[in-house]
Amino acid sequence: MATTITTPPSAPATTGLSHTATVAALYEAFGRGDVPTILGMLAEDVTWDGDWADNFGQRGHVDHFRPRTGKSQVGAFFAVLATVTVEEFAVLDLLASDRQVVAQVVIALKLPKGGRLRDEELHLWTFGADGRITALRHYIDTATHLAAAAGTDTRMPIDPAGDGPPRGSMGM
Repeated sequence: MATTITTPPSAPATTGLSHTATVAALYEAFGRGDVPTILGMLAEDVTWDGDWADNFGQRGHVDHFRPRTGKSQVGAFFAVLATVTVEEFAVLDLLASDRQVVAQVVIALKLPKGGRLRDEELHLWTFGADGRITALRHYIDTATHLAAAAGTDTRMPIDPAGDGPPRGSMGM
């Protein structure tokens, strides 16, 4: 299944806005499967979910959220991601400061053990003085990712009659 990546329009180049354009270009490269372009945007010592001391996704051994440092380990992240079917990926918004960009994304995945998920996430990108990305941190629905990694289809069907629990609730 082909995946369409949608991103908001790029912003004109000023400090925070040029970082926004960099992140938009990174997601466009992701949509093309262009990992070398993505790695070229990163600092040599980039941390990828590596600055979060108590991440349950990492403690639960979700491979796509393992802490990584350096471009070669980020390359390994994309090798793991190549085993996943991306069914949907959309960047809804990009918000910037002078040193960080937050991307609001929607993602739907089918994982190697058959688990499936749809999640609304925030990706926090941090930039160094040279304009390269120094860190990425995913803010995710950890329980959904843990269950999907174990093989559970976590997507809740929408009840057309409106009688069931709302999408995203646990029915409690």
